Amino acid sequence: MLARELLAKVRKIEIRTRRIVDELTGGAYRSVFKGRGIEFSEVREYIPGDDVRDIDWNVTARTAVPHIKKFTEERELTVILAVDVSASSSFGSRGVEKKERMAEAAALLALSAIRNHDKAGMLLFSDKNELYLPPRSGRTHVLRIIREMLGCEPEHRGTDIRAALASLAGSLKKRAVVFFISDFAAEPDYLRELTVLSRKHDLILIRITDPLERGLPRIPAIRVRDAESGAVLHAGFPTRRSRERLAETESFLAEKIRGIARHAEADMIELDVSDDLVSPLMAFFRKRAARNR
Repeated sequence: MLARELLAKVRKIEIRTRRIVDELTGGAYRSVFKGRGIEFSEVREYIPGDDVRDIDWNVTARTAVPHIKKFTEERELTVILAVDVSASSSFGSRGVEKKERMAEAAALLALSAIRNHDKAGMLLFSDKNELYLPPRSGRTHVLRIIREMLGCEPEHRGTDIRAALASLAGSLKKRAVVFFISDFAAEPDYLRELTVLSRKHDLILIRITDPLERGLPRIPAIRVRDAESGAVLHAGFPTRRSRERLAETESFLAEKIRGIARHAEADMIELDVSDDLVSPLMAFFRKRAARNR
């Protein structure tokens, strides 16, 4: 992609997401994520009524006087955007590729973060880590995040969700809000890695799908090929049975992913490339805010 075209796309995404960012930062974002992390402040003597779970036993043993640890709420959050850039993300049947919707979703979340003076970082992954940008604040950094997403030419075509989850769990030392954005078009064998990451961080899965993945239309003979493996999935006229089989496969995969997310206690947002981003994202934030109350 030429530099001029890339900059134009970055600008277009920034403009398209600005309204949603204004809505999110009007209260939804902060009400959901404020105070999700805590940091150590000091040790002081125990006062009757303090929570005994906060007792610092090392200091207590050394001084022979009960002491507790004090913590303060972190005012600055760390937001990590893990974005799938495998070959399947380039698919789109409605004039919009999945990777464009992924970029828009990641952009509005990153812009919401910096609007609230938080830091945003990014991991682009396929079946390996393609690029990692450490968390930073500021509009310039977010524009780079968008630019890298749109301009990324991954070295690999496949998807390894397990490896991406394990990499995040191993590299993120400080509690973060992690948005894991993918079409999840891979074997759902990542429950363990998902659970480990979810226990350490606030994890939200965002699944981007295309309508054509849920059923073939009544069209002439076509050839359907897996973008990552190259395998031919269908060749010829889509019959009623072939359309039903594709719909059943997608339904089974979607339910499997939802079940894994529930088991790992990770939230999940499902987005269609043909839908507007506003409704499902705002519904998620309202639900999370209500649950936190």
